[in-house]
Order: sequence, then structure tokens, then C-alpha cells
Amino acid sequence: MATTVVTDAPASDPVRRARRTTVRRTAGVGWAMLAPAAVLMIVFLIIPILLTFGLAFTNARLISPVPAKFIGIDNFVRLFGSATFWKSLLNTVIFAIVIVPVQSGLALVLALLVNAKVRGTNFFRTVYFLPVVTSMVVVSMLWMFMYQQNGLINALLGRLGIVGPDWLGDSRTALFALIVMSAWQAMGFHMVIWLSGLQTIPGELYEAASLDGASTWQQFAHVTWPGLLQTRTFILITITIAAFSLFTQVNVMTQGGPLDSTSTVVFQAVRTGFQQQQTGYASSISLVFFVIVLAVSLVQRYLTRDKELKR
Repeated sequence: MATTVVTDAPASDPVRRARRTTVRRTAGVGWAMLAPAAVLMIVFLIIPILLTFGLAFTNARLISPVPAKFIGIDNFVRLFGSATFWKSLLNTVIFAIVIVPVQSGLALVLALLVNAKVRGTNFFRTVYFLPVVTSMVVVSMLWMFMYQQNGLINALLGRLGIVGPDWLGDSRTALFALIVMSAWQAMGFHMVIWLSGLQTIPGELYEAASLDGASTWQQFAHVTWPGLLQTRTFILITITIAAFSLFTQVNVMTQGGPLDSTSTVVFQAVRTGFQQQQTGYASSISLVFFVIVLAVSLVQRYLTRDKELKR
């Protein structure tokens, strides 16, 4: 006698279908929300990077009736044989070496001062942060007037009996003048980052250190500084990248002069690409700059990661 077994569909099938539908809808909404940012990133970041890689090996010009031709590594041979490029790279490295410790150190001092629980700290936080929200072009123009021979800085030095130099017109002082202005302008931004790191350190650690008889310096060295490990790693990388991409100050205040004493790699790339209309050569400069910044960032990340592992 044959027995027929009738198997009904599991009761959970509608529930599973509903869950799958919900997951698909959620994923669809997520992709829809991601799409605008993805399109912008592809159009304004990925495609320009790919074009830079391609144009770096051609003789393309910005406006030219002659089509671009593949010329191999001729642009790079010309670049590495250019005295202007090596001078620009040297200026960029000097700027970064000086600005990173100076700007981060002064910002840390400001953060420690405004972190104190006294009256008026909010006012000083606002004042120190004002240069950050001001356009770099406006700040550069103001400092350009201050650096003139009859400007505010030389007037103050004159009251002290010191004859001020032509800050932006002298190749010995022009780069130093840009460093001072740049450190002042961005100091408030990194002060806020240091301040956020300081406020994550538990107050109980300072109380315990004080009970153990630790001085103010010992509290800073053994409590504050170790507690700022992640913060200083972030600040180190961001200041270095910003220092290597120096452009606006140079473009507004000195135009790379005098005698290329303030020319930077980014300024040279922009001037070559737009003023001289040598798009292929400018792309090779940008490509070399990209490799340099990437290498510096990887080295910094490796060194900081090594310290984290040792801890």
C-alpha cells in the first residue's frame, strides 16, 4: 500500500521572504544615499588621478591644436634635471620640517592654556580659532601688507631700534615669513584637536599623580603626553600633508620668488599646468608629488604603529 506524504511549506517562509525584502530595501536605500558621494568622488578624484597618470607620459598642452603624443619618461627626465624642481622640493621639505614641530607645539601650548577651568576660556578659544575660519587668501593679503617695508611689523621693530628687512622681497627671509604666517593661521585648528584629546584623559589620573607628589611637569610627561598618543599621530600626519601641499600663501604673497626661494612643488605644478599650459609636464610633477606624500605618510604611519605595538 503506497503512502502519500504531503509536505506543507514551512510556516517561516513568509517571514524569511519579508526579511529578505527588508534587507534588499535597506541595501537599496544605502546605495542610493551613497551614490551622490560616490559620483563626486569618481568625477573629481578618481578620474583626475587616472588622467594624471596618463598625461604624465605625453606632451599634452592645455590649449593646443596638435593632439597629445606619447613620449615615455621624457617629462620625468626633464623634471629631475630641472634646478627649479629641486629648489621647489627643498623649499617644501624645509617648510614641512619647520612647520610640523613649531605649529603642533604652539597649538599644544594654547590647548593646555584654554583647557584650564578659569573664566574667559571660551573667549580665548574663539579668538585663537578665528584665523582658521578666515579665508587663506584674505589672511595672506593681510600679512603681505604687514610684511611690507613700511608695514606694521617693521614699524614695531623700528620702535625697538631695529631696521626691519624686506621680508617678502629678500630670498633670505621670504620662506621664513611664510612659515610664521602659516603657523599662526592654522594653529587654532590643531589647538582644537589637542583640546579634544586633553578632554578625553580621565581627571582621576591627575588626582592620583597629585597625591603621589608628582609635579606639573611630571604630570604632563607621565599622564598628559601618553594620553595624547592617538591625537598626536593624527596631528603629525595632517600637518605634514598640509605642509607639503603649500600653495595659496605662495601664490598670493610671493609668486614663488624671489629667485624661487619660496617656490614649492604644488606651486610649480600649477604654474606649469595653467600659466605655461604644459599639461603633460605638470602631470608628471603632480605624479612625483603624489609619490612623495604617499611615501612620507606611510613612513609616519609605520613609525607611529611601531610605537603603538611596543606600548
